[in-house]
Amino acid sequence: MMIIEILTTGIIILAILIILSWLALELQYRNRPGNALELTTGNWNLAVTEPEKYLLVGEMELCNRTKKLEIMVPEIQAEVTLLSSESLAGVNYKTQIIPLHEDAPARADNYWFAYIVKVRKKTRLKIVIDIQGNNLEELKSAWVKVCYVTYGPGGRIPKVRHIVVPLKFPNPNATPNQRETKNTKVFPIPTHLLTQLDDPIEIIKNYVLPHSQPGDIVTIGETPLALIQGRFRHPTDVNPGWVAKRICYFFLPTSSLATACGMQTLVDVVGPIRVLMAFIGGSIAKILGKPGMFYQLAGEQARLIDDVTGTLPPYDQFIVLGPENPQQVVEEIRKATGLGAAIVDVNDLKAVKILAATSDVSHPLLEEALRSNPAGNADEQTPIVLIRPLLS
Repeated sequence: MMIIEILTTGIIILAILIILSWLALELQYRNRPGNALELTTGNWNLAVTEPEKYLLVGEMELCNRTKKLEIMVPEIQAEVTLLSSESLAGVNYKTQIIPLHEDAPARADNYWFAYIVKVRKKTRLKIVIDIQGNNLEELKSAWVKVCYVTYGPGGRIPKVRHIVVPLKFPNPNATPNQRETKNTKVFPIPTHLLTQLDDPIEIIKNYVLPHSQPGDIVTIGETPLALIQGRFRHPTDVNPGWVAKRICYFFLPTSSLATACGMQTLVDVVGPIRVLMAFIGGSIAKILGKPGMFYQLAGEQARLIDDVTGTLPPYDQFIVLGPENPQQVVEEIRKATGLGAAIVDVNDLKAVKILAATSDVSHPLLEEALRSNPAGNADEQTPIVLIRPLLS
């Protein structure tokens, strides 16, 4: 009997040790440093702009932010999609990736040799895109998808960095079209395709200040500002979880939260518990005759996310979040330019939502000026609107 008790006790102790070992390994796994090697957007410029030849050059960095692990980059390549207002027949391009490692020269054959990025170190690379053909002046932008593979303890992990580079720039001194309301003059301001390579203050200095007067107000759409801030994600980079896959079916098909990826983008911002609680609370409120409570409970981003097809190409392929710190942005614009400023969300249904505004801006005046949506929701490419109050 005693032997049986000893064996039983031994088995129980062994089982406990196995469970504790498993828990320790799992905890270590979940808290592991991970693979935090990322490719930056970098700096891009048109080094050559001849009638039949464009040379687009970008310098980027591979940054290993992993705390304790070296990460290898065995593969990298660039895919380019050109967007134009005319046919691309006869337009050709070729890409070249040049390593700029400090400790290893580039190969003459352009082969990318597997490279180790040490802990908290970085290395540089250059991407050269040689575009040749007719009607290059009709090119509007280049969508560059840099696909690279990271390799380390986490295995082989493919990643993508999306960069949109504008290729066509309107004349900032050209007189903008003018509209009038009862109390304002309204000027939609054309710009190039705004991207994460831009700065909102520099955009306003370049395109708005040539036409502005003291007392004017400048407004920027919330989506263009979010694009400048790099707040967009390709669906292939989104991994829908349990909450997103189930809740998205309860939203209208026209909602940006009606897809698993769109909903997961919100989950990634505010967390699955808040989204689930907002859904439960919103459902109860709807039964009681108070629709729309989900958006209030889930937070501001729930209303601002634009799913695929929600904006102009090539961003129609992406999920775009709402902008970050809009109040800080308008204050910086006011300080740098002297203009009243606002970040707005406007649509063709005459709905005007002011996300942020400087203290000198009249909200009723802003709503009157923007009610007709002068910036447009198509490809007008007038993301900035200059508003001039009329003296009464």
